[in-house]
Amino acid sequence: MTTAADRLTPDELRTLFLFAALDDGQLAWLAEHGRVEQRAGGTVVYGEGEAATCFFVLLRGAVSLHRQVGGDEVEVSRTDQRGVYGGATQAYLDDQVEQVYRNSMRAVTDAEFFVLPAEDFAHALRSWFPMAMHLLEGLFFGMRDTQKIVGERERLLALGSLSAGLTHELNNPAGAAVRATAVLRDRVAGMRHKLALIADGRLDGSALHRLVELQEEAVARVATAPKLSPMAAADAEDAVADWLDEHEVRAGWDLAPTLVAGGLDAAWLDRVQPAVGRADLESAVRWLTYTVDTELLIREIGDAVTRISGLVGAAKQYSQLDRAPFQVVDVHDLLDATLVMFKAKIPADVRVVREYDRGLPPVPAYAAELNQVWTNLIDNALGAMGDRGVLTLRTAGAGDQLMVEVADTGPGIPPEIRPRIFEPFFTTKPVGSGTGLGLDISYRIVVRKHRGDIRVESAPGMTIFRVLLPLAAERPPNGRAGG
Repeated sequence: MTTAADRLTPDELRTLFLFAALDDGQLAWLAEHGRVEQRAGGTVVYGEGEAATCFFVLLRGAVSLHRQVGGDEVEVSRTDQRGVYGGATQAYLDDQVEQVYRNSMRAVTDAEFFVLPAEDFAHALRSWFPMAMHLLEGLFFGMRDTQKIVGERERLLALGSLSAGLTHELNNPAGAAVRATAVLRDRVAGMRHKLALIADGRLDGSALHRLVELQEEAVARVATAPKLSPMAAADAEDAVADWLDEHEVRAGWDLAPTLVAGGLDAAWLDRVQPAVGRADLESAVRWLTYTVDTELLIREIGDAVTRISGLVGAAKQYSQLDRAPFQVVDVHDLLDATLVMFKAKIPADVRVVREYDRGLPPVPAYAAELNQVWTNLIDNALGAMGDRGVLTLRTAGAGDQLMVEVADTGPGIPPEIRPRIFEPFFTTKPVGSGTGLGLDISYRIVVRKHRGDIRVESAPGMTIFRVLLPLAAERPPNGRAGG
């Protein structure tokens, strides 16, 4: 029960600038519903993230306000001005927003407060200042909607940029497959012509059987042909061309590169003439060259299609369009998919290092939104390094959490701006080059939606963003990231 000694009189309340313009009835109502509380120096008055139950007005002493930034508690202000306030400042919004303290307050010295329960503070504001309430609500939700729209646009711009890179990556293997298909059509036509010559009876059954055996062996050699250096390949082609010239096979210089690429050398070709006879040697060699060329083209098409399939798979992994929003995922798959999307944006002189602990278990997560986090952190790292540096992605266990690090070798984050990097709309990029929401969005996704943490360490030559995700987590209510 609150006693008279625990209360302020209406006249005492009028001395506080926050209440100076209230009438006698309003002051009396506050005096009846509020109370005076003491806090010893060094104690926490209220903590960030706790349920917001009270509105505090400083009567005596000094206080400091703190925010959690990147896993560290950062002091954002300190004052001994009588009448300053904090706590449940958004109580007037009722259940339209999550009612938690947005910062922490500490008593720097012994301090005394006028304390008003949150529901009484909300009632007073709504009853006494209805017009101001409408303006405040409009301002609050207008800013939140603006932040959401700008954030969505930033995601779309990032996705558009990455999609352009993906289109470029897809175009290369697709173009290779189209070219190889066109050449293959010509080679198959040539094989049909040579097959007609062989089938006209010039080769007896036993010779044809031996030629088919050589053809099958040539196909097998294509699959295991070694990758030669340019100098070694040139020497091997000269040797094969010489063999073809010695055996009066026309345009041997044109056939030699294909035969060498298929793993066929002069020693292997020595087996062809005994199999088919001298008269049919050239036709047989050209038939075998068509066989090798056709097999090489089929392998090229297969490699191109496999590459396309891999890129499409990475895009699906990145977008998560065909998957449930909340699922158990391997973060390494998400990181690799994001890197694939970034491939066209990574400068040639930026080296990407993966230091993955593949023994880590999967984690329950909103996979598409985690990919947004990796996108923001990687994009910032690349922007910091410019055209040269090392981008490192590292995973490890950290107790009951999984840790993902994104590190760059850029110039680092200046200490004076480090406490502000997670603030919405704060950016060091030129006007028009960034919205300042990338890290704010990442913070919301990791901390509020996944109940994890995101921290930063920075010095000249090395900046590390460290994301911590619970290994076991329940799905947050309604899947909301918080306002």
